[in-house]
Amino acid sequence: MTAMHCGPEQARATVPIGRATPNSRVYLLDPAGHPVPVGVTGELYIGGDSVCRGYLDRPGLTADRFVPDPFGTEPGARLYRTGDLGRWLPDGMMEFLGRNDFQVKVRGFRVELGEIEARLREHPRVRETVVMARADAAGENRLIAWYTADEAVDVAALRAHLGERLPDYMVPAAFVRMESFPLTPSAKLDRKALPDPEGDAYAAREYEAPVDGTEEALAEIWAAVLRVERVGRRDDFFALGGHSLSAVRVISRVRQELGVEVALRELFARPVLKDFAQEILDLQLAQFDPEALAGLLELAREPALG
Repeated sequence: MTAMHCGPEQARATVPIGRATPNSRVYLLDPAGHPVPVGVTGELYIGGDSVCRGYLDRPGLTADRFVPDPFGTEPGARLYRTGDLGRWLPDGMMEFLGRNDFQVKVRGFRVELGEIEARLREHPRVRETVVMARADAAGENRLIAWYTADEAVDVAALRAHLGERLPDYMVPAAFVRMESFPLTPSAKLDRKALPDPEGDAYAAREYEAPVDGTEEALAEIWAAVLRVERVGRRDDFFALGGHSLSAVRVISRVRQELGVEVALRELFARPVLKDFAQEILDLQLAQFDPEALAGLLELAREPALG
């Protein structure tokens, strides 16, 4: 239903699937059935003479896939809903982004895995990509990306690359570099055999040790909740693989171990350890009686006897 002429003069980073053939009309539509603008992901619908009447003896599937054509002029015209995802390129070509069968829900957001894979493949050092949502120990989905490359690419660089092209909730928590992807006996990708990410798959900044008791205690809590070896004072909770459920566990342990009642939103607002530790210190100081605190400060200013 789409085609393009491929030649050496049309070298591209990614190969599009072209434009509609003469007897077809193609649309990329959003979930409400409206055409999407250039660069925005939509589902591919096909109209025109090439659309058949439906599936033989499968009225339910026919009703689901063959929908009324709001853009056609002929009575009873229908569109075929392919389930393929794509986006328009500035030159009018269409780029294929995967299937909407691979939609998942992460942190309350509906995520198109194919779109993440397509954007990750745009990185100059990445060859192939697979993105999946895997449940952690608490049962909450988090995005994991596997990629092939000649050498490992810095995780922070991959996160930054995707962060410029996708919303935050679509940036994977971990990136696993592989020499090649595992295959089934029929030579298809074996998704179940993809390895779980280890510590170096998460974006950790250059380690800087905690500087006081609050930071040390908080670093231990984060390390235990996130199942990482160590946490530095400049590490970002969500870049280390944190999410909403693990954030709730951190807040609970801060309450139990540090005796501070801190709002969950504060961790989202201050995800870097040193900043969140400062918020805890501020709350601890606020718990003191103002007059008693003033007395302690006055004593601290008096010269030592003897």
